[in-house]
Amino acid sequence: MTAPRRIAVVGAGAAGLHTAEALRRAGYDGRLTLVGDEEEPPYDRPPLSKHLLSGQWQPDRLTLRDPRALDELRLDLRLGVRARRLDRRARTVHLADGREVPCDAVVIATGVRPRRLPGAGTPGTGTPPVGAHVLRTLADALALREDLCEGLRTGGRLLVVGGGLLGAEAAATAVGLGAEVTWLVSTGTPLAAVLGTETAALLTGLHREHGVRIHRGAATGLLSRDGRATGVRLADGTDLAADTVLMAIGSEPATEWLADSGLGLDGGVVCDARCAAGPGVWAAGDAACWPDPRTGRHRRLEQRTNATEQALHVARNLLAGPDGTTEAYTPVPYLWTDQYGLRVQAFGDPGAADRFEPVDGSPEEHRFAAACVRDGRVVGAVGIASARALRGLRAQVAAHAPWPPGPARAA
Repeated sequence: MTAPRRIAVVGAGAAGLHTAEALRRAGYDGRLTLVGDEEEPPYDRPPLSKHLLSGQWQPDRLTLRDPRALDELRLDLRLGVRARRLDRRARTVHLADGREVPCDAVVIATGVRPRRLPGAGTPGTGTPPVGAHVLRTLADALALREDLCEGLRTGGRLLVVGGGLLGAEAAATAVGLGAEVTWLVSTGTPLAAVLGTETAALLTGLHREHGVRIHRGAATGLLSRDGRATGVRLADGTDLAADTVLMAIGSEPATEWLADSGLGLDGGVVCDARCAAGPGVWAAGDAACWPDPRTGRHRRLEQRTNATEQALHVARNLLAGPDGTTEAYTPVPYLWTDQYGLRVQAFGDPGAADRFEPVDGSPEEHRFAAACVRDGRVVGAVGIASARALRGLRAQVAAHAPWPPGPARAA
């Protein structure tokens, strides 16, 4: 099978860059176009809410590859321009600047866009009030950092809306800088759906110990006056006042440019088990939605490690061609978060567990590794400062192994 002469990778984040690199490492020597809507060369996003927001890092530390490494990839690099449309029949990616990218195969790696509260505006349809932020891009992080620094000088109040990892990391970073922080979360323990109840309770306690005020409720809209954010309104009619608001309320796949492509776009770019979305079309990273091998249900993973692993998988399958040997993508999801000097790591789906089984240390020590079990099977693992024991649980997560393991189960 002859490899495609022209491949377009749309999305210049981690998934897009790693796809391009994997193709070149595998010997692909055809035309390789990488399209990105930001002006900056590919950079890493996880440090945005931590190292960059705190001021410990400057933007150049986030760059994934230096100019020489990018040059060695021999890319047709199109930065600062959005993909506007995919014409699958003509095998062409149409760009917002009017140019076209002909391709024999395309990899969709356009990621996600952050959701905003009503009243916050959206790109292209309205200017958000000053002091209203999302946190997805380098520009977002720098703007939030500037507002935080100004707030530290004037006594400003930061309101973080959203109980996920991004909101937790930003709250921890901001309070570490000395900001007055309120964290608005829905009912229940924030982060429990991601890390499990026990680990989430530990982190929530640390937030409180460090001075973060946790408020429970649902935000229905952003409040502003004279073009400046003043807080949010809650479903019960309460207003929470703030000088700076970070909306960390989740994201949605950036797939609007594919609306008339004929591809499945239900919760992301719908793929088969190999990450193929259609003939000659593949997807990797945050926007890709493929069947979970255990449940058969389609899922997306907004995780940095997945962006790399899925990109490598897509590159191999793409070059194998329709007549070659391709493989299903069967990852073991992995995530980490840094908060208050602790690195929490997790495999699988700890939030789905109904039992928490420590195998090393304990949450009270802030050092532990634990199996997360549901219906007698290991569905996840989570740990802090216990890397060896946590790695030992990874294989059990991958195998959906019974718990307790081995002879202990028969006892």
